[in-house]
Amino acid sequence: MSLDTSPTAASPGPPAGTAQRPGLPERLRWEISDALVVTWRNLMRWVRLPRLLVVSTIQPIMFVLLFNFVFGSAIQIPGVDGYIEYLLPGIYAQAVAFGAVQTGVALAEDLEQGVIDRLRSLPMSRSAVLAGRTLADTLRAGFVVLLMTGVGVLVGFRFQTGIWSVLAAFAIIVVFAHALAWVSAWVGLTSKGAETAQATSFVWVFPLVFASSAFVPPAAMPDWLATFALVNPISSVVDMARILMLGQPAIDILEMSPGFAFARVTVWVVVLLAIFVPLAVSRYRRAAE
Repeated sequence: MSLDTSPTAASPGPPAGTAQRPGLPERLRWEISDALVVTWRNLMRWVRLPRLLVVSTIQPIMFVLLFNFVFGSAIQIPGVDGYIEYLLPGIYAQAVAFGAVQTGVALAEDLEQGVIDRLRSLPMSRSAVLAGRTLADTLRAGFVVLLMTGVGVLVGFRFQTGIWSVLAAFAIIVVFAHALAWVSAWVGLTSKGAETAQATSFVWVFPLVFASSAFVPPAAMPDWLATFALVNPISSVVDMARILMLGQPAIDILEMSPGFAFARVTVWVVVLLAIFVPLAVSRYRRAAE
């Protein structure tokens, strides 16, 4: 595990032996400060071990090249000039979903190696470990999205809308990545070791990614699978990204309004965070006891 648990690196937290419990604003300030410290440490791990970041970005690059050049000529999407226009928003979702697995695996490693116990000895908020981990992984997801954009442009993808729509699409993808990081955190904390966490994560990530609108329209799937794809949270973020990046052609392909697409992805993000943030925090506290 990468976290440096040196006592000098954490924020001071509440002074030991203080009789009066600090107020909510003060506790919130400590928790945010602790979370940022943990976030910074996780980011520094990628700076010191850049191969970890390289490995996590190779996979989505391979998906862009393989799907575009191997399968692209066999997949025709009416309404777009080339398969890459339909593909790239799906690659964004695939990249952040697969990247979220690392959150759970890293936390499972923490438990295995006793890092959680060492963190408990520090005067810091217990929730800071989870918040810092998920925030750092969200920032990494943002970097991967920008990298995928460069690769997509090189192979022919062109944005059909304005800069603000494109930035809004990136923001929605990154927020969705943060929600998936919390799902993965809960999976990692409930698993018996890092290997189990990784194996378990792919059980839920693969069906969500490939049984969605990421690579082919749900209309091309069997009826039962198309129904699953339409309610799939991955489809919700992919469809919203397509509308924001391609404009009217995507609206015609998806046959849904931008307002409905936005409402759908918003509901999924809120539901995932409302369910898995409390579950992950509760599981972390029990694991640390």
